[in-house]
Order: sequence, then structure tokens, then C-alpha cells
Amino acid sequence: MIDTHCHLTFPDFSDRIGATLAEAERAGVSGCITISTTTLDCLDALAIASAHDRVWCSAGVHPLYADTADPRVNAKTGDAHVWENLRVVAGHPKCVAWGELGLDNHYTTPARAIQVRVLEEQLAFIQRVNHAGQGGIGKPGLPIVIHCREAFDDLLPILRSAALPADRFVFHCFTGSPAEARRVLDFGASISFTGIATYANAADVRAACALVPADRIMIETDAPFLPPLPHRGKRPCVPAYAADTARNLAQLRGVPFELFHEQINANTARFFGVREPLRP
Repeated sequence: MIDTHCHLTFPDFSDRIGATLAEAERAGVSGCITISTTTLDCLDALAIASAHDRVWCSAGVHPLYADTADPRVNAKTGDAHVWENLRVVAGHPKCVAWGELGLDNHYTTPARAIQVRVLEEQLAFIQRVNHAGQGGIGKPGLPIVIHCREAFDDLLPILRSAALPADRFVFHCFTGSPAEARRVLDFGASISFTGIATYANAADVRAACALVPADRIMIETDAPFLPPLPHRGKRPCVPAYAADTARNLAQLRGVPFELFHEQINANTARFFGVREPLRP
């Protein structure tokens, strides 16, 4: 299987990416998507993806980094982000998604207004690049990885107003209730679960996981955060742990692991265009 969301650019993986990927391979996690958080971090993510055959990347600004200035910013514009970097990364074959982008109401900073502005700028930017891709700039149709923490009421209307297909969104690291999962599904998006869904005290998340249709669910680690059982409390979480989450959630959903494994691989291939390697 593939870990559809991790952060190999974070300091936890400095000087140990090769060992981390080898550990994942031994656990049956044959590849991963390292997710961008800023217009600088996306360049690092692409460098890692380009250096490793079974690593892909994304391009986007995380809402908690909405006010984080890129040191190469054009002082004349006053913008904290170099949007052109996202265009460059998105045009590379190893980039398979936009994001992660969205809203986070768990923290008081960055301010809601800043998060919303950056989100709307990104969605508009994605629409422009997708349209330009028809003329050879960028790649049209990349899916979009959504960060939504305690923000469903604020975020879903913004996504609905964007001229982007709902089935190309995935709400990553879902931590909402079953009712919120139904709202996401009614919108048309997919839902991805981390190790949180293996925790006994995350009853709402586990209930949400149980109701997601088989063709709309994916698995991730969000490494270096949120290790699943039986690794809870360890740091860093690593891509190898995606296999533990998958086995736990197959049991939660009451389906054989082999069937669940096949389904999440099919979902990953369809959504991101990333496939498992053929085995001898």
C-alpha cells in the first residue's frame, strides 16, 4: 500500500529518509506522498520525490502557515508566499496533488481572515493553473488535499463556491463526527484517516470511518504525527505505520484485510494516479 499523506521534509526525517523508506517497504508500504506546507517547503518536497522512485509530492500552503513568509518573497508585493513555486512543482511529473490547504479553527493564529484569504487565493490560483495547463503550462486536474480542523461550517461553503470538481477533494486526517463525515460525502469528496481512527477514545472518528463508502476512503499517517496503535506515543510516526492503520480499520469496518487493502490501493490509484508496483 501507499502512505497517501506524510511530511518527509520535516526535521524528524533529516538524514534518515532512505532508512525511513526502507522500513516502510519492509512493512508493506511501498511508497508515500510527501505533502507540502509552504511555497518554500514544496520545493524541498519535490527534491525528495525526485530523488526516490516511490515518493511523490504535493504543492500547497497549509492554513497554519498562511502567514509564514517565504524568505525569497518579493518585497514590492507584500505577499508572504511565492505562488510561482507552486506552479513549478505542480508541473513536475512527481507532483500528484495540490495542498494541503484549507482552514484550521483549533488555534487562534493565523487569524481566520488570513487563513480564508490564503485559501481563496490558492483555489483561484489552482483554477488558473489548471486552465493554463490546457496550453501546456502545469497539469490540469490534479486532486486537492484538504486540511479541515473544527472548520466544516466555514470551509465547505468556500469549496462549493470554487469552480473545481468536488470528487477531486480529499479531506485528510479526518477528525470530525459522523454527521460531519456525511456532509463531506454529500459534498462529493473522499475522506482519509490517520492513526487517530485506531484510538479507543476517538469514538466519533471511528464511527465516521465505519460509514464512509468503500470507494471514498483512503489511509495515511500524517507522519511524523499521530502514530496508530500499537505505536501510540512514539515520535516520529513513520510511513510504515500506514499498514497498522489499514489493518485496524479493516477490522473496524468488518471487512477482510485483503479486501480492504485492495480497495484502498484502487482508491489511491484512481485519486492520485499512484499505483502499487507489480509484484513477481
